[in-house]
Amino acid sequence: MSTPIRRYDAIVVGARPAGAATAMLLARGGQDVLVLDSARPGTDTLSTHALMRGAVVQLERWGLLPAVVAAGAPAITATEFCYGDDVETVAPRPGTTPLRAPRRTVLDPLLADAAQDAGAQVVFGARVTEVLRDERGTVTGVEYVERGTRTPVRAHAAVVVGADGRRSTVADAVGAPVEHAGTASSAVLYAYLPGLPRDRYRWCYRPGLTAGVIPTTGDEACVWVGVPTARFDALRGDLEGAHRALLAEAAPDLGDRLGGPDAGPRRVRGFPGVPGFVRRAGGPGWALVGDAGYFKDPLTAHGITDALRDAELLARALLGSSGPTRADALRDYQDTRDRLSADVAALTERIASYRWDLAELRELLPALSRAMRPEVDEIRGFDTAPTTETAA
Repeated sequence: MSTPIRRYDAIVVGARPAGAATAMLLARGGQDVLVLDSARPGTDTLSTHALMRGAVVQLERWGLLPAVVAAGAPAITATEFCYGDDVETVAPRPGTTPLRAPRRTVLDPLLADAAQDAGAQVVFGARVTEVLRDERGTVTGVEYVERGTRTPVRAHAAVVVGADGRRSTVADAVGAPVEHAGTASSAVLYAYLPGLPRDRYRWCYRPGLTAGVIPTTGDEACVWVGVPTARFDALRGDLEGAHRALLAEAAPDLGDRLGGPDAGPRRVRGFPGVPGFVRRAGGPGWALVGDAGYFKDPLTAHGITDALRDAELLARALLGSSGPTRADALRDYQDTRDRLSADVAALTERIASYRWDLAELRELLPALSRAMRPEVDEIRGFDTAPTTETAA
């Protein structure tokens, strides 16, 4: 049986925030886009859920923030920083749109639906089996198989975008070089629990230990504790017990409020941690976005925000270029991504190392807040995304 061949302007591998947002913006710009994702629609995944200022600004600009609000993501109007037993509360500037923290079972389908509404073809349950190249080595498309079928499909496009996470199939296939590799990483244990304040993020710090509360959809909060990765193996055998004990140590009032084992079981998930990295963002016929191209420790809760930012940077680069100008556009995309990421990544690496005391941390966290401002300024400065008509 011959393999069907389909042609598109762009193929995006991955339909989570980075991929779905890239596809949505390309489709809104007039491109014919195919999106492939191996998972089922709406499946959950590891996430901090917290949207920082840049992500909220983008969702508002794209017309998607009302749907996040309607799904029950509460308005975050304050952030508490607990340095040991000392608590500092920071409120946003008056008139600022509140932050939100939707579950990924809400945010990911919302973005995928927006991509479809814009005209992209989104195929779930599709596993990429090969990245196609021409005789010069330029990527020309992918081969994939849909769940429940055995017939491979070949799809060709001017660009293949890898938005398929830190273990990206596309990045591996094209040999995307790692241009910077971190060394520090933190392990995280987290559970979704009810009965906590709905209007604030809470970050708690003690030497060698962190914790947090992120109110999300479903009248629950993501309650997490973090330790250096080297400690994870010792906790792996009893994640629930470790979560209770570490939370009681990091934030005793939270531990008391949530109760001990008599309060009922918790479903606790664990992530051992992986050092961050930056890969080259593009090459002949391919580009990377989201964790596929730039991954950092989740301890600073900036991953979704970076994914949405870079989706727009990449979409603008692709819509504003073609043929011989595309290589320059992808280099500009990488330069901007790296410029906006460098300080946040370095501070995240330092915080994830756990080689700090509370006095130093009181300096690191305000520096992290300042490091986020350039990306917000960049996003606020975006005009209407260019279309293929303006890319000639």
